[in-house]
Amino acid sequence: MAGLDYTPRCLLAFLPLLGLLPTAEAMDGGNAVALLLGIIIGIFGFCVCLGYYAKKRNEQL
Repeated sequence: MAGLDYTPRCLLAFLPLLGLLPTAEAMDGGNAVALLLGIIIGIFGFCVCLGYYAKKRNEQL
């Protein structure tokens, strides 16, 4: 499981780079909807990947 040990280090390396991204200067309705939709899709994708990993680990897939 060497691949799993690499992932947290990679996330810790790229997480500070998110602070360098420019922020939106004006927040209107369209930006708010896009932000909420992106967060929902991201959480859903994370849960799907977590479920796939759990099933694969338990050899049910």
